[in-house]
Amino acid sequence: MLARDAFRNSAHGVIVKTVSVVDLRPAAADRYSPAEVVAVASEAVQGVPAEISTSYVERSNLILRMESRRFTRLTNGFSKKLECHAAAVSLCVAHYNWCRPHEAITPDARHQTTPAMALGITDHVWSIGELIDAVLAAVPPIPAETAPDRRRRFRVIQGGLS
Repeated sequence: MLARDAFRNSAHGVIVKTVSVVDLRPAAADRYSPAEVVAVASEAVQGVPAEISTSYVERSNLILRMESRRFTRLTNGFSKKLECHAAAVSLCVAHYNWCRPHEAITPDARHQTTPAMALGITDHVWSIGELIDAVLAAVPPIPAETAPDRRRRFRVIQGGLS
């Protein structure tokens, strides 16, 4: 079964939360604590509106922010290229689902279970080496050729430190 088929019967919609402005000083815009929610409006795209919740997406976002420095605030651990960012996110999500056991789905303390094991995709907790081997087997790296005129772009500056 494809992953997208697993979501075929799920509820999907849009939830708009209206927050109150409790402090009109300039510092209110810079605070980290959220404002008070005054109203919530939900619109169902698919499924029952009562089953639509932001909890799953918010938990997923929290896990990604906690696992990857690229999503934390006030950091210089960012990606300069979109391809590098996508690779980092993919690696983080793959590690979370294949290599990291979760207490919430572990039946007892003796057996560690990952989300991939809970879905029956694998029968053991993967090591980092197994994850990297699987990624490299799926998409082999393509070496980039160095341009033949690259040497001509550099020039030696005479002098400097002696």
